[in-house]
Order: sequence, then C-alpha cells, then structure tokens
Amino acid sequence: MGKIKIGIIKEGKIPMDRRVPLTPTQCAEILSDFDGVSIKCQESDIRCFPDEEYRKAGVEVVSDISDCEIILGVKEVPIPNLMAGKTHFFFSHTIKKQDYNRELLREIMSKQIRLIDWECLTNKEGQRLIAFGRYAGIVGAYNAVWTYGKRYNLFDLRRANECFDLDDLKTEYAKVKLPAIKIALTGGGRVSKGAMEVLHGMGIRKVSPAEFVNEYFEGPVFTQLNTRDYNKKANGETFDREEFYQNPANYVSNFAAYAEKADILIAGAFWDPKAPVLFGREDVLATAFKISVIADITCDIEGSIPSTKQPSTIDDPIYDYNPSNDRVETAFGDEGNITVMAVDNLPCELPRNASEDFGREFVDQILPNLIGEDKDDIIKRATITKEGKLTEIYGYLQDYVDGH
Repeated sequence: MGKIKIGIIKEGKIPMDRRVPLTPTQCAEILSDFDGVSIKCQESDIRCFPDEEYRKAGVEVVSDISDCEIILGVKEVPIPNLMAGKTHFFFSHTIKKQDYNRELLREIMSKQIRLIDWECLTNKEGQRLIAFGRYAGIVGAYNAVWTYGKRYNLFDLRRANECFDLDDLKTEYAKVKLPAIKIALTGGGRVSKGAMEVLHGMGIRKVSPAEFVNEYFEGPVFTQLNTRDYNKKANGETFDREEFYQNPANYVSNFAAYAEKADILIAGAFWDPKAPVLFGREDVLATAFKISVIADITCDIEGSIPSTKQPSTIDDPIYDYNPSNDRVETAFGDEGNITVMAVDNLPCELPRNASEDFGREFVDQILPNLIGEDKDDIIKRATITKEGKLTEIYGYLQDYVDGH
C-alpha cells in the first residue's frame, strides 16, 4: 500500500488569509511519527510560515499538489482551484445555507469532491474538536480594549496584527491604563476563554454578574455572562438550560440590567436565530443604556446585536453605529454613537499562534481518524459531500443546492 499524500493548498480567498492548517514543525512531526503519510506544500508568498521553513522541515514545496489525495486549506477554496476527485478540508460556510457559497457547493458536487468541513468535526457530544475560537477571543478582547483606548484617548497600543505573535502582543498589556469601567463578556466556550486570557493579562478583575450589576469598584472589572444570565423565561418560570436550547422562543432577553452598567460589551456567545436577540435598537435609545464600545466577535450581521450592521476588516476595524437613524457612520464621529469592532476574521491578526493551535488539534485528534479507523465517526459526521452527492447527514442542503 502506498503512502497517503497530503497537500497543503495555497490560500486563494480574498481578502488574503495568512493562516495554515499545519505548521512546518507539525509537518515534520507527522513525517516522523506516521510512516504511511507524505506531505507536499503548494508554493505561497502569503503564508505566515514561509516556504523555506517547510523545506527545512522536510516538506516538498511545489507549484502543483494535484497528485495528493487529501488537500488541506483554511478558508473556502476558490472554484477554479478546486481539485476534482480529491478530499478537500476547509471551512466551507455552507451548512447554514449561505447564499454566497451555493455555487461553491454545486461545483464541489460536480467535481466529485469529498468535502470535509473543519466546523463539523465534533466528538459524540457534539463539541468541536478543531477551531480558531481561542484566538478569535484573544484578538477580539484586545481589540475591544484598543478601541476603548482610541475612543477616549487613554493610551496607544499597537494593533494585534502589528505584533509578531502572542508573546509580543502581551508586551502591550502594561500600556493599558483603564478607569473604573465595567466590561460584559458573553459566552462560555473557546472564544470567551480566549478573551478572559487577555482581560486577566491586563489586570482586569473578574466579578460575578450580581456584583457587576449591584456594586461599585475602584478599578476596571469584567463579568462573564452565560445564557441563563441574560435570558429569562417569558412566563416567569425558572430558566431551564436544556429547554432554552430546544425551544429558545419561550424566552426573552434579560440583558438590560447589564447594558445599564457596562461600558464595553465583548460578544463571544453563539447565537441561534430562533433565540431572543441580546437587545434591540429601542434598548440602545433608552437613556439608561450605557455601552459605548461593542466588540462583536461573533459578527452576526443583523443578528442579536443591532449595531452589527456590517463586518469590518483588519485594515479598517471599527465604525460607529448611530442608533438615532440605525446607520453606520465614521468611527468616533459623535459621542452618542456606539463604536463597533466587528472584524470577521480575527484569528488572522495572530496567524502564527492561531495556526499552531489549530494544527496541534489536527495532529492529535483528526489525523489518526483520517488515516486509520474513524473512531466515533468523527470524519463521517464532518463529510458534507461524497461521490457527487450530499451525505445523509447533510441531505437537508439539497433544496439549497437546487436553488430553492
């Protein structure tokens, strides 16, 4: 039996993404520890790890990787770059029937591609096995504080993407001098954990939700809010977490108590469109609403937060939201506006670290199931298309593919 050939594709999506699915060191580890695997790397001038680092790690760097069976990438592969008959790994952004990727999925099926989506690689309990969430949280929280400092001329930090890596970023923390503000952080997963790393690193104290609402503090504090903290049952009964996720329409938002106390909101919680919005435009217009900076890491456009009207970019990361006319305006234009940071590819600001974490999870949890026995159907559950058809799990996408 010949070796399984893995190819690392050059990222082709615009705007440019410098992340990689495997670092040079991780490639060397695979070549050393997995006898039945070979790796090729497509030439690229945009990766955070240059081609020469891959060559030094023993990886063949070539212009064409079409002889590889398994193609690893990060973002959606442009349609002209899809390789017929291969197994492609990337974030396809199709499982929610995203209109902008319908043609991509059609072409994948037409070319008999086996599509495995990183987002769908889960354990038996449905928990993600591989993701960039931690670095979305790290950069999102850093950007939140950076934005607040800019808005009120408090300090001047380098942008995250101007730092070489996370260790370099941490050297900026000492410059942060915040007044006695309050920061609300939503979510309990990888994103919020990454955000808390930064807030703790900056010396910002964590307090309970009750303390956040009821007490005064002499220095900056933050609180972590889970779904039970900002949602309540519409009929007044006790919050039931399992019921909330099964029937979120039975609940209404209870976030106003925090919005009246918080200066910064860092939104890191997954939002189901069937669930209550965090708050509405009418809430922002209320006199008691205090939040002036929102870092929306989730970046759900027209989703749970009315001020997230559009994504921002790494080059132009912030804009103002004017609640009076429900429009986007130039950042820092009016004190009555909310300044919004809604960069939709935050991990790209620290591509080396984000890639290292991601590749580590691939080597440890995904690769053994890919080249050996697929324990617990990890690969099977993440396979969207195979042999020109949708797999049974993703059959619900057929009307989307058909254009209905």
